[in-house]
Amino acid sequence: MRAFALRGRERSAAVLAGIGLALAPAALPSAPLATLLSAPAAQAETASKPVLRISAIPDQKPEKLNRLYGLVANELSKQLGVPVKYVPVTNYEAAVSAFRTGNLDLVWFGGLTGVQARLQKPGAKVLAQRDIDASFHTIFIANTSSGIKPITNVKGLSQLKGKRFTFGSESSTSGRLMPQYFLGQAGVKLNQFAGGAPGFSGSHDATIALVQSGAYEAGAVNAQVWRSSLHDGKANRSKVMAIWTTPGYPDYHWIAQPDLDQRFGKGFIGRVQKAILSWRPSNPEQKQILSLFGAQQFTNAQASAYGTIEQVGRQIGKIR
Repeated sequence: MRAFALRGRERSAAVLAGIGLALAPAALPSAPLATLLSAPAAQAETASKPVLRISAIPDQKPEKLNRLYGLVANELSKQLGVPVKYVPVTNYEAAVSAFRTGNLDLVWFGGLTGVQARLQKPGAKVLAQRDIDASFHTIFIANTSSGIKPITNVKGLSQLKGKRFTFGSESSTSGRLMPQYFLGQAGVKLNQFAGGAPGFSGSHDATIALVQSGAYEAGAVNAQVWRSSLHDGKANRSKVMAIWTTPGYPDYHWIAQPDLDQRFGKGFIGRVQKAILSWRPSNPEQKQILSLFGAQQFTNAQASAYGTIEQVGRQIGKIR
């Protein structure tokens, strides 16, 4: 009887312990449970936020662009408190088209593409340019075996008549628009190149590689990319050389959609501009961005500064 009673008490204790365990979560709030319950709400809040879609004209190799604008997206997201996504485009024209249709919110344009984008999207805002963009330059380059000589003024470009010559992208400011303008000042028409027309490499990196290989005897490139290629050893001075640097002209700049304040909240465009203008080499992450941009900082930019670019664009038929 005593053994039976003990077993009965043991069973009762086990039942009570089980009941206690079952009731414990309800009686005692659990931190992990609270975290789990709040996670869907946090995810829903993040999903409900509009995404700021950024892009840039593809003026260099995709791997460099992906690295640079991945860093830009992270930095802007941190500063603005919104999701930011880099959306690559296939060519210069695609960047302008996607901005016109509203599929891109903030784009790093060249001088010509920026003018085209603003003309096609009234109200678009010019936010900033690099410290090197107020007076940018094109460098004419030549293969060292071409017989082409360095020159001291624009008239010397006349020696390019009859040569195999390549621009960069057809819509590049520094790789096509301004080089064509200066060639015109030297009396060089496009049908006077070997083959009756110039080539279009698609990017500054490609122009340097093609001239260096001898596929083309001469070309025109972005001065900043040329210096970077020399520094990185991609441009071999024994095979390709600079023959002339143009006078300065305004070039690259950030442009934002006109409706960002409506989508992201009052004053958002101003916050984006303030964030970009705040980047400094003293900040490790921002230093990487500025280094890849080839600049020390970004500065204010005005749409009116690109009037000359628009004028030249109309002269050569790239703006109608």
